[in-house]
Amino acid sequence: MGMSCHSSTRLAAAAALAVALLAGASCSSEDKAEPARGSAEPVTTTTAAPQVPECDQGATTADLKVEPVAGVESDHTLTSHDGTQIRMHWFPSDDVSADKPAPTVLMGPGWSLPGSMEGTETVMFGALEISTLNERGYNVLTWDPRGFGQSTGAASVNSPELEGKDAQLLLDWVASQPESLNDDEGDPRVGMVGFSYGGGIQLTLAGLDCRVDAIVPGIAWNSLTTSLFKSDTIKTGWAGVLMTAAAAGQVDPHISSAYESGVATGTITDEDRAWFEARNPAELVDQIRVPTLLIQGTVDTLFTPDEAIANFELLAANDVPVKMLWFCGGHGVCLTDEGDTERATEASVAWLERWVKRDASVDTGPVLDLIDQDGTDWTGDTWPPEPAKALEGKGDGTLALVADGGSGGVQLEAGQGGILGGLVADITPTPADNAVEVTITATDDALVVGSPELTFTYRGTVAAGDRPTRMFAQLVDDENHVVVGNQITPIVVELDGKSHTATVALETIIHHLDAAETLTLQLTATTGAYSQPQLDGEITFSDIEVSLPTTTALQPD
Repeated sequence: MGMSCHSSTRLAAAAALAVALLAGASCSSEDKAEPARGSAEPVTTTTAAPQVPECDQGATTADLKVEPVAGVESDHTLTSHDGTQIRMHWFPSDDVSADKPAPTVLMGPGWSLPGSMEGTETVMFGALEISTLNERGYNVLTWDPRGFGQSTGAASVNSPELEGKDAQLLLDWVASQPESLNDDEGDPRVGMVGFSYGGGIQLTLAGLDCRVDAIVPGIAWNSLTTSLFKSDTIKTGWAGVLMTAAAAGQVDPHISSAYESGVATGTITDEDRAWFEARNPAELVDQIRVPTLLIQGTVDTLFTPDEAIANFELLAANDVPVKMLWFCGGHGVCLTDEGDTERATEASVAWLERWVKRDASVDTGPVLDLIDQDGTDWTGDTWPPEPAKALEGKGDGTLALVADGGSGGVQLEAGQGGILGGLVADITPTPADNAVEVTITATDDALVVGSPELTFTYRGTVAAGDRPTRMFAQLVDDENHVVVGNQITPIVVELDGKSHTATVALETIIHHLDAAETLTLQLTATTGAYSQPQLDGEITFSDIEVSLPTTTALQPD
């Protein structure tokens, strides 16, 4: 891993991150006709859905190898398809029996973590606790993903061929338990919850195996390419945090080499890029037919709202019942009003009750439930919401390509942001001192929702070197003096002294403006969030135009 196990500082950071990233961790027979696997209109998630074909997945192996762990009543060791030992933790529902079986929830942990154990959970992001699920009538299965905790093997970022097959065997095992409510032989009634890495495995498994009945992936991703290497620019800030967290585990060598190359050169090899691209769940998301609640953080700088939007659009296009909820949090620090912090928990419970227990009386609420910087919920039924008149700004200027004065290094008050705040403060975008600025003024009350569009004409030069040529764009909330959503977008620029024009979609944001309030577009040279580009030069912008999408289709709740 290239990291000393004797470094107390790094081990302390890894332990802290492990706590911070804690993740809350199919259609088979006529009995399974009721749960919605598709919807004629993705207008409400409580609309009755048509019957769908049987799921004939069945058990993935006839010879399941599982041994109890001596001295730990909840634990068993499963021998996976390639001999990897997967440690499982089983917590049956209260008062469950073979005569009174219960549905099961699989709860996946965050990156680098073992599976949750009852009574030792640290709950973040609105994640559900084992005891809460047990009390509501669900069995719970957690597990240590390969490479972490007591499991062997090497972490492969939820590869379908590795972690995906591990999870399919978990379904086989659940189906064999007397406490499990099964819809057919080998087909347990199962929902899934979990955040971050525990959200990603849901997308992988539900795309592979139709025995999953509903999923609630939190702060997950659609593409590792767009989330880790947007515009071919390495997110070195988060890469360092994640590598530190995984220091006590075992990861695939491609993860380590991509990190080392990204830090040293600002690029990764073609081989490493192909390895990550092969683990993008987008193709599997396109295969999912089970009701899906996507929970994403508006200030998540690792897996931004764009990742959830991409998943939402794939699912909605396939008429899958889907809901998207945004909260002020995730892989990032909420620097504005958090609003109702119980929204994600309540929505998760309702989703499981509706689609795993199949209680049609449960209202899962509107399709969209988004939160702005004032803590106000905005709800609606379609994405993207119908557009209103865009807010626009124009400007010009010259940007010095220097390291100082860039975006990043937020100053937090003691305890602000919890454990995660202390780990990501240095890589959280901030208003830049060295920037070309364009002011956007709201003439009337406006709700900005979506991806701003930036068009600019420029010419520039830079010192010779091997690092990529980039700049970065962000919007500053002039009322709160923070970067909107903590979101910053890397932009490829050609610095050959010639004139060029480019149009770029910026990271998606949500922000409410009263009449006469302003946002400021900043174009800056560096940020702590991404690798440092080639410096020592300048860019002159003769024309900058920025357009912010607004809507009146969402209603404040």
